[in-house]
Amino acid sequence: MTDKKDIHVVPHNGKWATRKEGAERVGRTADTQKEAFEQAREQAKREKVEVVIHRPDGSIRNSNSYGNDPNPPKDKKH
Repeated sequence: MTDKKDIHVVPHNGKWATRKEGAERVGRTADTQKEAFEQAREQAKREKVEVVIHRPDGSIRNSNSYGNDPNPPKDKKH
């Protein structure tokens, strides 16, 4: 098992925020989902983890890996 802590982009008090997996509190907040994603992406690149993007209802919309993914996707969408 790894210590990998993915970063989630989640709705937070009418705004958007980044939250590390397993954390009780959010990291940074932003006015838009795009801004929060950009913050999360920079952090994920540094930490070589995945960004998981949520919809306003909390369900998962998408994810992007910025590290050494042990299970790379079979489709080549990117």
